[in-house]
Amino acid sequence: MDAHAVFIDACLDTKGLPQSATGQTTMFTGVNAAHYMGRHCEGFPGPSLRRLIEESNLFMELARKGLRCRFADSYMVDSVDDIRVRRFKSVTTVMSLTQPETISVQDDLLANQAVFHDITRAGLYEKGHAIPVITPQQAAEHLIQVARSYDFTLFEFFQTDLAGHSCNYDHACETLKMLDLFLDSVVKLCKTTGMLLILTSDHGNIEDMGTRGHTRNPVPLIAIGPGADEIKANAVSLTDITPRITRLMVPGYIPPVRIVQPIA
Repeated sequence: MDAHAVFIDACLDTKGLPQSATGQTTMFTGVNAAHYMGRHCEGFPGPSLRRLIEESNLFMELARKGLRCRFADSYMVDSVDDIRVRRFKSVTTVMSLTQPETISVQDDLLANQAVFHDITRAGLYEKGHAIPVITPQQAAEHLIQVARSYDFTLFEFFQTDLAGHSCNYDHACETLKMLDLFLDSVVKLCKTTGMLLILTSDHGNIEDMGTRGHTRNPVPLIAIGPGADEIKANAVSLTDITPRITRLMVPGYIPPVRIVQPIA
């Protein structure tokens, strides 16, 4: 096992395959959402999970400590109001809307103060947006630029989940290659700037290309930088993520930035 990594449970003592709605809710609230719902819930959170997220979540807990948070993934909208009217909202969207100042919109992306969820912006270019494609290394630089302005920065990457569901081995390899290039630069920049990097996932998937579904495998919890040992020590499951971050982070703590990047 890598010295920077431990493995934690994503099944949450619940039958069936872990899913994103309950997994991410657990990650960002510290509450076992699968137990709360009595099952694993996929896709977008329904009313019960939304209420749970809106009552307390990672961004809210850090804001109560006077810390500034940012969701680095750019929404391709002009304003937060455009997000509020959407019928379907992800866990991270629901969490961000409880603290609207955390949200990045397309103007932020154009100013290189946000990162698109596919890292390189290739998906936007393919859809006809007049936004230049960038390298994974450039995206890493943009993410660190954002992180240096906030106490906690979250970046969410789910292309690995889509690649796993595709059962297309070549596509999965290309996705992982791009992610490796991105993370290599992120790790180096975090070490240079003295930031703590935390990397984890809400469930397994891409590690088993023999199935289109998720897996019940443990997921990695990787922490590199100051405070890494406190994040990893005796970590057991997704329920440990938010409590450990909120316990570690206090006003004036150096380094001032955390990056949590869920991958699937």
